[in-house]
Amino acid sequence: MDVVFVKPTRGSRRRELFELVVGYVLILAVIWSPHVWQHWLYWVGFAFIIGSSLLRRDLWRDSGLGLRGLLPSLWIVVAALSLAALAVMAARDFGTYHPLYSPPPFLVHISGYVIWAFLQQFILQAYVLLRLLRLGLRPKRAVVTAAVMFMCAHIPNPVLMPLTLVWGVISCVLFLRYRNLYTLGLAHGILGICIAVTVPNAMQHHMRVGLGYIDYHAHPSHRVHHPS
Repeated sequence: MDVVFVKPTRGSRRRELFELVVGYVLILAVIWSPHVWQHWLYWVGFAFIIGSSLLRRDLWRDSGLGLRGLLPSLWIVVAALSLAALAVMAARDFGTYHPLYSPPPFLVHISGYVIWAFLQQFILQAYVLLRLLRLGLRPKRAVVTAAVMFMCAHIPNPVLMPLTLVWGVISCVLFLRYRNLYTLGLAHGILGICIAVTVPNAMQHHMRVGLGYIDYHAHPSHRVHHPS
């Protein structure tokens, strides 16, 4: 793993821990708050995470937002597409394939999900994983801790919890190897859409988590669109 260790000072440890805890608590607050509060909490959490990230001098160097590792890591996208294709074929055989629930327009919904997948990877790797490493955790422990935190943000969805734990470990290892978020975000988006169309909505509740998963009620009037 391509990791450079710098001994943190007491002050830097406090800052890293403060930002990590507050950012994660805000994420959980969004997930578990009633819908009326979610919009405001979302933007508070978004502003805190992005704002505290932009204050770092090493943001563009270490966070995976540059072009470093882009070409060598493109195989991750190819692997995600291949896995998704196999899953769709298997779902068709087993009868679990179904149209993607999506408000119109369909392409805007898909594009929005891919952007959201990229933001999740930014939070997981650039915000959580790197802070755990700067707090002094060794790479393996930091990877596992970040993956568990990622999984906990998907409670109580029984489909997404195990899958995000596995993907959390894999994507963190790949991030430390290539330091590129673009391929990881695109792969995340592909795999997420794959889950949405191959796993019955009765199980994954339109990929909802937290209070949204609990409050989910399937309704026959939901409009659905086949992925293009």
